[in-house]
Amino acid sequence: MIQLIGLKKGLALSIREQLSIGKSKYREGLKEILKFCDEVVIISTCNRTEIYFNSEEEGNCIIHKLFQALGWDESLSQYIFYSQGYDTTRHLLEVVCGFHSKILGEDQILGQVKEAYYYSIEAKAVSGDLQRLFQEAITCGKEFRTKAKMHNIPVSSASIAVNYALKKECKKFMVLGYGDVGKLAVKYLLARDILKVYIVVREPKKITDLKDDRVKIIEFNEKNDFMKKVDCIISCTSAPHHIIGKKDITEDKKLLIFDLAVPRDVELSIGECSNIELLDIDMISKIDDENKKLRKERMESCRDIIRKRISAYEEWRELKEISPYVKKLKAISQEVSQKRIDTFINKSKTKDHKELAEVLIRSTSDFYVNRAIEALKEAKLEGREEQCLEIIQKIFKRS
Repeated sequence: MIQLIGLKKGLALSIREQLSIGKSKYREGLKEILKFCDEVVIISTCNRTEIYFNSEEEGNCIIHKLFQALGWDESLSQYIFYSQGYDTTRHLLEVVCGFHSKILGEDQILGQVKEAYYYSIEAKAVSGDLQRLFQEAITCGKEFRTKAKMHNIPVSSASIAVNYALKKECKKFMVLGYGDVGKLAVKYLLARDILKVYIVVREPKKITDLKDDRVKIIEFNEKNDFMKKVDCIISCTSAPHHIIGKKDITEDKKLLIFDLAVPRDVELSIGECSNIELLDIDMISKIDDENKKLRKERMESCRDIIRKRISAYEEWRELKEISPYVKKLKAISQEVSQKRIDTFINKSKTKDHKELAEVLIRSTSDFYVNRAIEALKEAKLEGREEQCLEIIQKIFKRS
């Protein structure tokens, strides 16, 4: 059965940090969960942690095993929700369309779901019902964004941070980390009238896609030297520990800092400095941008896409049960046709080709018609001829 555990809405960042799964722990997490589940996909972002899995075990028993496999403190189980079956299907499709994001309709979640799914594919952690569900969800997310024209009103934590900083008249920026969020932040910055962007990464030579004079790529051990030159820092690494501490801050330098990471990149005490404005991911999501109402209206008008995709998945699951019979029917068909092909090959040297083809084609048709007649006779004797006749008529109806 397809099931899900995830974080409840409205949790403090301090709780979410304890239930996050860093990328370095993904593979080990999948490996441990596959010891008692048939399939698993882990989605862990700055705002959510959700484990989708396929298992015969249910309820508290499976939740206990998941917490153990991920090394989570079981006292935190009060902060998770659990669902199965249809509810899990609906939740995933709503997630991929942006309905459950802290920033409604944000444009990163589809990519994050795809990344999690492809990671499980590479790890051979999906192969059946869960694989089909994620395929349906990704298709749903793409169709939803196209129909709702969400590309006309893009929004993310990175875009909100950049817009907020520009309203504060920041001109020189530092972006720590160049993953999905970092790339978005740099993209938004370079589209605006700014003076400088310092991108801080561990391996500068790997960044080859930026050809802008306003960009300077530096190593982590250089960041403190350049922090003195900027008005705003956007930090979005996947580090499991703080990368900016109070000791790194110049006390007389006015600075705006956005911490978009979970776990947090920036030491919390920095926010107590009078010259520092520190905004974490929760604070950013509360900034009410002017497009929120428009996004909500467009999204609600396209909910039928989600309903359609749920129906498609549920129909696939029901029809999957008859797939063995379909294979048998195809095998019988192959056997019947092959016999006639062999007959044609053997007799074509001595018989008229046209006459021989007519005989073999007619015999193929007679084979199935005679089978249907025999089934109808048996059904009549058993008192169920009406149902049998209805099926036969559907099979042999004129096209």
